[in-house]
Amino acid sequence: MSAPKTDTDILPIFPLAGALLLPGGVLPLNIFEPRYLAMTQDALLSHRLIGMVQPNGETMPCGTPCVHKIGCAGKISEAIPTQDGRFLIELTGTRRFAIEEELSAPRGYRRVQVRWLDEPEVPVRLDRARLIPALKTYLEKRKLECAWEKLTCCQDANVLTLLAMLCPFTAAEQQALLEAPDAARRADLLLTLIELDGAGGPPN
Repeated sequence: MSAPKTDTDILPIFPLAGALLLPGGVLPLNIFEPRYLAMTQDALLSHRLIGMVQPNGETMPCGTPCVHKIGCAGKISEAIPTQDGRFLIELTGTRRFAIEEELSAPRGYRRVQVRWLDEPEVPVRLDRARLIPALKTYLEKRKLECAWEKLTCCQDANVLTLLAMLCPFTAAEQQALLEAPDAARRADLLLTLIELDGAGGPPN
């Protein structure tokens, strides 16, 4: 017998390839599809939570994209309706979750029962002597710029979240960062990804 469902264990999910949300991060979204407009309206009337997940490349027999089992819940911290019927929202990452069961979708958007994942509070120490030169190479290869002054003023935990969410990692790399069991191992993985890219050739 499955555990009883509660409001906070049931999330609408927004499958979006290439979009990473981490606890403490902020993700802006432009909502325009009717089902996701309904999702946003319903979330605003309840716990304001939306689960961000990535498609895993597989498809159900009915044609619906399968998604990774690990995602991150975001609370709607800002919602601006536009004159043409869209919503411009910001999600602030709250907590990671594992999908246990997909539920019915009476309003068109997908809903799941989740198991909340604990993330131990461990100190994050980025080795900036390694990170900064590797990051410069990484960004130069992509002709991207960075506000280095602001970066040096940010705490390590904030730098980790910003770089993980903003760097143009592949979907698989983003998912690996999300699934890291704690922030310290996420920081190690982030630095490894940036260094390995810098040691390789031009981006594809």
